[in-house]
Amino acid sequence: MPDLHTLALFAGASAALVAVPGPAVLYIVSRGIAHGRRGGLLSMLGIESGNFIQVVAATAGLAAIIASSAIAFSAIRYAGAAYLIFLGLSSLFGRASGDELARVETPARSGRRLYWQGFVVGVLNPKLALFLLAFLPQFIDPDAGAVWLQTLVLGTLFVVIAAIGDTLFALLAGTAGERFRARLAAGGSLRRVSGGILVALGVWAALAEGDAAGD
Repeated sequence: MPDLHTLALFAGASAALVAVPGPAVLYIVSRGIAHGRRGGLLSMLGIESGNFIQVVAATAGLAAIIASSAIAFSAIRYAGAAYLIFLGLSSLFGRASGDELARVETPARSGRRLYWQGFVVGVLNPKLALFLLAFLPQFIDPDAGAVWLQTLVLGTLFVVIAAIGDTLFALLAGTAGERFRARLAAGGSLRRVSGGILVALGVWAALAEGDAAGD
């Protein structure tokens, strides 16, 4: 197990990284603006659940496989980008306005949909796998116990810190969105804005090369 000093250093470094908004934060913000604080928080929970799966994968050594295979990395990267673009296009060209969607879809169903969409976005982020593979070993001491346990503990701590930071972004976006959500939704502009952001994120994810990307 990492000692308290190592955990404190890792927590500080993780907090500094989480404070810099990345694609996941922009996704959560877009969901918060479009669906309010609840939508932003559910999207955050989905993202962080997907991130935890990546932590488990890193612990099991799957991240090393992705890092060593350019084909595997590219396949997952393009799959994630395509999913974001799909979500964006679905929002842009959907027939129902925000009010009509609210009437057709119950809050429970809408919540599940937002959660699972966030989960897929989190899982299909190969850059997080590479980030974990590069970042976590800096704080792992082979003499401090099982490496897999240290990896799991540190990775879980990173997800918790990311969840705290992303929660703040979700709440801020949801609060800010309330000021103009009704006005935009009336003419379908809210749907177009949200869809445009998701498409832009997908294109960014597909074209980005080599930049580290945790959250």
